Amino acid sequence: MQYLLLINDEENDRDLMPEYMAYTQALQASGAMAGANQLQPAHTATTVRVRNGETLVTDGPFIETKESLGGYYLIDVDTLDEALEWAAKIPSARFGHIEVRPVVMRQAEVGA
Repeated sequence: MQYLLLINDEENDRDLMPEYMAYTQALQASGAMAGANQLQPAHTATTVRVRNGETLVTDGPFIETKESLGGYYLIDVDTLDEALEWAAKIPSARFGHIEVRPVVMRQAEVGA
């Protein structure tokens, strides 16, 4: 089963890169990592909405919190409990929150 670990915390100057590198190496070594990316800061985002057939484009995300989505890990593990264990080890979990979401698998992937 695949899970997306969405990393939400405040954009700041904390230097967590050494911790993230160690975490990523451990995740890779376990064979559970299916992908990962850090995202550019929230102010670089563009939000698109379609309302009544009209496309509305605004700069930045529409958020009412200090935390924003900073990156993600896509993991492949057997159980939700394993996904939660990996999420708890993400360095930003100490400051923000990690959202764990199961990925909907297409039928061809389920039978593979």
